[in-house]
Amino acid sequence: MTEIPEHLRKRAEEARAKAAAAKAEEAAPAAEAPAADAADTDSKIPAHLLERAKAARAKAGGAEASAGGSEVSPATSGGGTAVATAAPPVAAGPGGHTQRLLTVVKSGSIQDVKAAPQDKVHVWPHLLSVEFVAALACTAFVFIFSVFVNAPLLELADINKTPNPSKAPWYFLGLQELLALFHPMVAGVLLPGIGLGGLMMAPYIDRNPSAKPEDRKFAVALFTIFLMACAVLTMIGSFFRGPGQLFVFPWTAGLFFEL
Repeated sequence: MTEIPEHLRKRAEEARAKAAAAKAEEAAPAAEAPAADAADTDSKIPAHLLERAKAARAKAGGAEASAGGSEVSPATSGGGTAVATAAPPVAAGPGGHTQRLLTVVKSGSIQDVKAAPQDKVHVWPHLLSVEFVAALACTAFVFIFSVFVNAPLLELADINKTPNPSKAPWYFLGLQELLALFHPMVAGVLLPGIGLGGLMMAPYIDRNPSAKPEDRKFAVALFTIFLMACAVLTMIGSFFRGPGQLFVFPWTAGLFFEL
């Protein structure tokens, strides 16, 4: 036979004691309940309010009795026994008033003191500090690279001999290609101004906060068009322009391009 642990035995004894106390309370005389209620009401309700309530109950009982005595059933008017119909009780408070008192609730603050978390950070120092460190790293890399590797410079310029074709550096070949296709005012001012203005206005036109490419179709399409136009013009100016800025194929006329 297994032994019952001590804590389980104590818990069972406490449960039995509570059950016995509950049965004893249920078997108590019902006459003690009104006395306890009266004692509670006497301790909580002032005496003048109790007297006023008793008077209201007596007045309501007299009105019900008079109404019941005057109402006689027609079936018993020929000498039978009269049956009184009692009126429904009126729920009245002290003094006959039917109003109820509301519980007074302590007012709380209407302002939320807890700040809602926001997915935002300040430009300084969170962004600018990272950009400053990145700029320092790039400067150090270029400085160290220039110590060990010389720049691919050409021979000294000759004023009596102009190279043909005379091309700008590769990062300006896109604009030079536009100069070969349009008027200098259009190629050098109007078209670059429209492109830069469109890129500057893009954040104000497309205000979608999502970072997913499928949700930013307008911004992705605008930047793709700008990037591909620059890349195509740069490649044409680099590999498909020969002497006299004429259009040539690099696999037949050669490559007229130097860094």
